Order: sequence, then structure tokens, then C-alpha cells
Amino acid sequence: MIDDSEIRRLALGCFLPGFVGETPPGWLLQGLADGLGGVVLFGSNLGDGSDVDQLTNKLRASAGRDLVLALDEEGGDVTRLDTVRGSAVPGSAALGWLDDAAATEEVYASIGGRLAEAGVTLNLAPVADVNVDPRNPVIGVRSFSADPPVAARQVAAAIRGLQRTGVAACAKHFPGHGATSADSHHEVATVDRPLDQLREVELAPFRAAIGAGTRAVMTGHLLVPALDDKIATVSHPITTGLLRDTLGFEGAVVTDALEMKAVSGTMGMVEGFVRALIAGADAIETGALDYPELLDEIPQAVLAAVHSGWLSVERLSDAAARTSRLARPGDPQAGYDTAVVSGIAARCVEVRGSLPPLQRPLVLECRSPNGMATGDLPWSLADRIAGRTPGTDVQLVQGPVDAEQFRSRAEGRPLVAVIRDPGRNPWQSDVVDAAVGHAAAGRPAVLVDLGWPAELSGAAAELPVVRTRGIAPGLLDAAAELLTGVRSAGRLTQPCRRPPPRGAPGC
Repeated sequence: MIDDSEIRRLALGCFLPGFVGETPPGWLLQGLADGLGGVVLFGSNLGDGSDVDQLTNKLRASAGRDLVLALDEEGGDVTRLDTVRGSAVPGSAALGWLDDAAATEEVYASIGGRLAEAGVTLNLAPVADVNVDPRNPVIGVRSFSADPPVAARQVAAAIRGLQRTGVAACAKHFPGHGATSADSHHEVATVDRPLDQLREVELAPFRAAIGAGTRAVMTGHLLVPALDDKIATVSHPITTGLLRDTLGFEGAVVTDALEMKAVSGTMGMVEGFVRALIAGADAIETGALDYPELLDEIPQAVLAAVHSGWLSVERLSDAAARTSRLARPGDPQAGYDTAVVSGIAARCVEVRGSLPPLQRPLVLECRSPNGMATGDLPWSLADRIAGRTPGTDVQLVQGPVDAEQFRSRAEGRPLVAVIRDPGRNPWQSDVVDAAVGHAAAGRPAVLVDLGWPAELSGAAAELPVVRTRGIAPGLLDAAAELLTGVRSAGRLTQPCRRPPPRGAPGC
């Protein structure tokens, strides 16, 4: 018969908390000594990302054993290693547009190589959501594609690349966050799709992820009425019935952060933890903040659930065992092709139409806010253009403006209008209108779209467009080079009009 102390230890073994700052607090170190399953690391913990191995070594030493050490390194707009400077690689949407599985595998192998060196065992990536709603406030360019087959093969390639370095991949957010108009960081997000669409669209990348051998899948705080009346995090029909029994997933089920309002603002984090275990989740994370009180509250709640018969010891033991497997790195198989990775950003930038020459341009840069998952990530295309083209005039736009106010400033200049997700930030239409008016007056104008591609209509659809699908530095550098014809080393570059055939060297 298992005793209460063992039940508490098993409960802690399923718990993956986070913390604030670069120094692990005492409560966390004590929790690791008492049996915590691991830690999820965030940008606030990692500084410039250069000494992460010192932190992970300290955490392991405090525990005296292997730990699950996880973070979200998606590349592109969501990075933890590169929060100071921006991701070293393009993100999912840029790679999905290129649709070169071999290139994606090399990019994710490069991510995995860095994580392995840092002592990380689990990457909470790739995003397997099919972004079918362009207004989606939380997924967007984190998705590989709105096309299920493209997303599926890209997800599989990302998993192969990560896991060949020994780092476990985690496909997210099951059963699919791409058809939502709400952000589960702030509220329950509903996926109002019929079952046949879920099977054909949302589930396709997750089937591919399982086929590629992903060691983990993350459930999202998603209400999917076609599957259950409970959110996926605490749904037995979704987590166990669909993911395990129907799709045949045998690895670890990880939850999204319980501090997100879809859980903390409804059932609460402690109840959410217990209900997730009952539903079939294994490794349960709480988020980026400090919650020392949960080290007592969660084991007590799990113990009460076991005593009441609500949670079986067998389910709890199974969850702890599946979590612990993520603490052990896989066998690394190979490195990555540095030539492919270094040249990938330039291949991922799309050009539509003929780009005008830029001499003393006016750059209108829309500074739309980053999302919760992205965090405070630095970026600027305008600075890169100004650094290559003398006489550049830059105006940052952060809200509604009158397009007429740009007229005198743009007189006699080419106009570069930089937009980012105008569907979610309607005030950016003023900047698009300014570009349209500039072109109608016979002056050079170009749109640069840094987000999920905006749907352009009327005269706006006739403008030349550069699309980066993300704000990673490599993408912005490539876009600046295309617009100005000048690389930082002074060499000219040629634009990619369409993705090269898979396997071709690209532009």
C-alpha cells in the first residue's frame, strides 16, 4: 500500500513550475530537493542566453538527479535564448512558406544543438496549430501554415531536427489553437469546428508529429464543443480518448501554463492541476511567475483526490513516470548543416511585384505590440533600411493617424509602409492608405508585411509587397537587403519571387 509521503512525492514529480529572475529562489531549490519533476525556464531567467548551462547545472545539483528542464524555443517571434537580440533563426510561418522540409529539419537541429549545450531536455515546440483564422491573436506567425498538409510535413521535420540532437520535442497546442479568435492567456478560447473539420485540419499536424516520434504533446486551454464540454487541459475524452486511444500517442502529455486565465481565472490552478492529471496529463506547468505556495497546496490537493477516489494511484504513478522520462536526453545522432541554416532567412522572404529603387525613403513603421507568448522582443526594419540608405526618414506609428499627415513629409520620396498584423490592429489601415495614395500620385511605394500575411484588396493589392512572416533579425536583414539592394557587407542581393523547389539552393 502506497503511503501519503509517496503520493506527495509523485505529485511533485508531475509539477514543472517557473520562477522570476536569473537566480533560482530558495523555495524552488528546496522543492527540487523534495522531488519536483523539473522547471520551465523563461526569458527572465536566461539573461542573454550565453550561460544557461550554469543555471541548469545548478538546478540539477539542487535536485541531485536528472530533471525536466524545459523552455519555449520556437524560433522566430518566440524565443527564450535570444530575448535580448531576437531569434537566430526564422520562425514557423516563414519556414512554412518556404516549405522545404530538409531546411526546416536543419533549422530545428540547430535549435536543438543550442538547447542541448545549455542543458535543456525538453523544447516546448514546435507549434502544430493550423492558423486558419488570420485574426488569431495568439498563434499567427507561430504556425507553419493555414494549409494542413504543409503544416503537417513542417511539424514532422521540426521534430526530427530537434530530437536528433537528444532534446525532446513537444507538439502544441492539442487539439489545435489555429481556429480561435481568443487568446487562452486571457480567457477560454473556443474552437467551434465540426468533427470532420477537426479531423481533416486541426489533427493533421498532430498525427504527423506522432508519426515522427514526438516525445511530448502539449494540450491547450481550448474548449472544443465537438469533442467535450470541458477544456482540453482537463478533458478525459480529449487527452486520453482522442490523443492516446485514437491517435495512439504514447509519450508524455504536457499542459500549457496553469497561470493562464483560461484555467487560473475559472477553476483555479490547484484544481486545474488535479483535474489535468485525472484527464490524462503527465507534466503540468504553472507558468513564468513565482508560486511557492503551490509546493504545499498541490500535493495536498492530489492527496485528497487520491483518498476520495477521484484520482487513482495508478494514474498518478504513470504520470510521474512519463514526466521523468523527459528528464533523460535522447541519444544525439548528428549535428546540423550550418550552410543551410545561415542561408535560410534570405530564402524565406517573399516578394510580390517589382520593388522600386529607394533613395532617401520615408519609412512608416507600425509598432504593433508583441503578444504574451512573444514577450518584449526587440525589432526594427526601419533602422536596418536607414543603416543602408543615407537620408532615410523614419516615422513610427503606434495608433490611429490621418494618412494626410504623411503627405508633405513623403513629398519627393519613395514610401515604405511597414505593417504587422493589420487585421488585429485596424489602425494600420491608415498606413496602407498612405502607401496607396502615394502610388496613385505616381510616386514609388512598397508595403512590407512582417506578420501573418494581410489580405489586401483594391488598390492595395496592386502595390509591391515584401513579406517576412516574422521579426527574426535574419528575416529583417534579408528584407532590408532586398529593398535597398545593399547588404551590410556592401554586396547586392536578388529577391526571391517564390519559394525555390524543395532541394534547390534558393536565391
